[in-house]
Amino acid sequence: MAQDYNAQIAPSSKPTHRRVLKIALPMVLSNATVPILGAVDTGVIGQLGDAALIGAVGIGAVILAAVYWVFGFLRMGTTGLVSQAYGANDQLEVSVLLTRALLIALAGGLAIIILQAPLIWLAFEMAPASQRVEEFAQSYISIRVYSAPFAIALYGLTGWLIALERSKAVLVLQIVINGTNVVLDFWFVLGLGWGVEGVAFATVTAEIFGFFLALYLCRDAFKGPNWKNWPRVFDKERLLYMLKLNANITVRSVLLLAVMISFAFLGARQGDDILAANHILMQFIEITAFALDGFAFSAEVIVGQAIGAKARDHLRQGVVLSFIWAGIASLILASAFLFFGPHIVAIMASAQDVRASAAAYLPWMALAPIVGVGAWIMDGVFIGATRSADMRNMMILSTLIYLVAVLILLPLYGNHGLWGALLISYGARGLSLLSRYPSLERSL
Repeated sequence: MAQDYNAQIAPSSKPTHRRVLKIALPMVLSNATVPILGAVDTGVIGQLGDAALIGAVGIGAVILAAVYWVFGFLRMGTTGLVSQAYGANDQLEVSVLLTRALLIALAGGLAIIILQAPLIWLAFEMAPASQRVEEFAQSYISIRVYSAPFAIALYGLTGWLIALERSKAVLVLQIVINGTNVVLDFWFVLGLGWGVEGVAFATVTAEIFGFFLALYLCRDAFKGPNWKNWPRVFDKERLLYMLKLNANITVRSVLLLAVMISFAFLGARQGDDILAANHILMQFIEITAFALDGFAFSAEVIVGQAIGAKARDHLRQGVVLSFIWAGIASLILASAFLFFGPHIVAIMASAQDVRASAAAYLPWMALAPIVGVGAWIMDGVFIGATRSADMRNMMILSTLIYLVAVLILLPLYGNHGLWGALLISYGARGLSLLSRYPSLERSL
């Protein structure tokens, strides 16, 4: 899995159904393990029969995801830049980009550890939950935060592997990380009785182990001297370009997570049962997002390499093929959620009130794959093209549309209105990015 990247698929390879699936399917399986882990976290803590514990793990995970995903540009920016460098046959830049990503991850992770207290305080000041939920959530966060440098570095390492079409390596990485986490969940929570703290310790251990495994999978990048070509690593022009790209992606990511956080906290204001029900259903949304992201990754790689090689026909073919397969996947997911959703909810929560609340809002969750497919695939297209300004601007627009929808629908329909506003934001993001695609083609 760590073969020389010169031996990978040639940048000029024509996009085909087979190539899209070769990139996407391992990524679909890889990404699906992430929300499955979230479902296991929820299911294990749910066996304790306390809705506040479920809510605490949910809120704590959302807060940390928000903080970490501020550095999500490391995954997205690394994939776009590396795939373009590979398409242009710039092997020095391919290696140097990984070094830059790891240095950024180290600095960002240490900053989060140092600033953890004000970050936790700010999160609950902005959107408070019940006292018990906040107390348990703080215990969870105070443990998990110490794996921040490793968790953030995994974004860059994963992005580098994806750009070189090493989907199978990413699949192995995620299976090992999440498998370790699941085993430790059961041991720490149900075996040793550590409760919320056990879920947190399981995740910390798995993330640190995963970091070292990812370094091993990327080991060929460190065999030659390219990775420590410090004049190139700190090249002013390239750093400024990367800074501009990452700044735009960060704005986009912060707004996207603001939507998800507001959804969680607006649900929390409606009571612990609805908070717990929404958190359970969001595990299905995450399964959708990560599954469709597998096809978005194929778009990222093919688009990035096509732009690096200046091949417009390959760009268009890659986008069309990624859309076709993502559309098929979205219909399969929606159907599965409608038929099997109630049974999965019953497994994940033992409290009857939580089950009843989740069942009431299940149809909204089932619509998410169909409404959101455009948003996920167009994100992949613009990440591969490193058109971060368009991503930023369209995210600003779709966030404003979401806020208007919340202000109108939440007072009228309660939690149903909140779910409706979330789906409206998905549709707005996809359509707005699609409107910018012709400009992307013309730029080639």
